[in-house]
Amino acid sequence: MTIDIKGATELPAIREDIELHTSDGLTLVGELALPVSADPVATLVTLHPLPTAGGFMDSHILRKAAARLPALADVAVLRFNFRGVSSPRGTSQGEFGHGIDEQHDLAAAMAFVAERGLPNPWLVGWSFGTEVTLKYGLQYPIEGAILLSPPLHRATAEEVAAWAGSGKRLVAVIPELDTYLQPPEAAERFSSVPELEFVAVEGGKHLWVGEEQTYRVLTEIVARVNPAVLPLPRTW
Repeated sequence: MTIDIKGATELPAIREDIELHTSDGLTLVGELALPVSADPVATLVTLHPLPTAGGFMDSHILRKAAARLPALADVAVLRFNFRGVSSPRGTSQGEFGHGIDEQHDLAAAMAFVAERGLPNPWLVGWSFGTEVTLKYGLQYPIEGAILLSPPLHRATAEEVAAWAGSGKRLVAVIPELDTYLQPPEAAERFSSVPELEFVAVEGGKHLWVGEEQTYRVLTEIVARVNPAVLPLPRTW
């Protein structure tokens, strides 16, 4: 029987509840989702939206990436709650670090990726997660970073410019109707990174609500990490 892929659809994957351990002594909760029938060709390390505005590892784009992309794109998806954040998976220790202490959370995630030998890691940040990505991502052996709805509230102009010439790919997916940073201003503020892959999404909004926006975002991610599988199927 064929099913339409939408909303809460969860496709087959090997799903493992995991813990991450930070250098400042915290335990964070998360999940690793792996393809069932093949080794992953790439790894998505996902960084969720603002904890104080309800962001967590189950924020819908990241949950749907983990639910669909191991099966559809042969990628591993790592999700976790930043410090002090709760979800059905559990609560990460600590408290909100304003995008500063979260550097230790990213470090713990990347240590886990290295320990497990997960291949070709990409950072996928959404909103607040893009700030942590831009500020600290260059410290790690990543293929690149994908920024979904970056607000550029915490990342400085110098931290953005540091990505220029880094050898790491940087992709900015900017919703036309974003509440915080729309394409014209985004193009100006990312102009210090000439090699930036800039994607303006017509009709897009900060929270990417609706199946068409979800499909577009997941397509933009897969176009970077495993383009050979495109277009993504809409049925299973």
